[in-house]
Amino acid sequence: MKSTFPALLAFSLCLPALSEDKPKPLPKDLESLKALAVQNDPRVQFDLGERYLKGQEVEKNYKKAVMWWRKAANQDFPKAQHNLGVMYANGNGVERDYREAVKWYHKAAMQNIPQAQNNLGLMYSKGQGVPEDDREAVKWYRKAAEQGHSRGQTNLGIKYFRGEGVLEDYVTAYMWCNIAAAKGNELAMETKIHITKNMTPGQIAMAQELCKETLKKLEANNKKE
Repeated sequence: MKSTFPALLAFSLCLPALSEDKPKPLPKDLESLKALAVQNDPRVQFDLGERYLKGQEVEKNYKKAVMWWRKAANQDFPKAQHNLGVMYANGNGVERDYREAVKWYHKAAMQNIPQAQNNLGLMYSKGQGVPEDDREAVKWYRKAAEQGHSRGQTNLGIKYFRGEGVLEDYVTAYMWCNIAAAKGNELAMETKIHITKNMTPGQIAMAQELCKETLKKLEANNKKE
């Protein structure tokens, strides 16, 4: 039954990715980082926020993580904007404030940060900080999904399965969850089992073909970027 269906995937922080373009390396020692941070280098401020979040070379301190991410976010650094949104959504280092979370998610989402797009979709899906709006949730999940974000793909698949914000479509639901499951996303794997129970063999075959076509499109889009 759909009432027992797994919950949508929740918030996650942006952390540095190994696949990104390699800018000038940051200093490794804390004092040099702080010296650059006070000169308003947003990359350094973002890095310091991460260190305070994890307790790397400093005592773990959510408030200081928020402080440094806010400085970077105010300079339009998108990953800091996203992480600031997560802190407001979870009430870590700041008082929980869903409206403020939505504000920062939206800023980052507009700069194509897929985690922010997925999290903004969650806020619309749950009606947190914004009026509940499944169509708007689907819009943001789709943007994240098309960038290869497995949580966005899973959440979009769930929306198609439930018929929330889109017409109910088991083939498309299976397709998105199958793509995410192939990346090891456990909720996507579980969701795929639920969806399959409602499908005919013909629909499953159709969904698998759609997976192949969509993966080609995603790969082509990533190459363009």
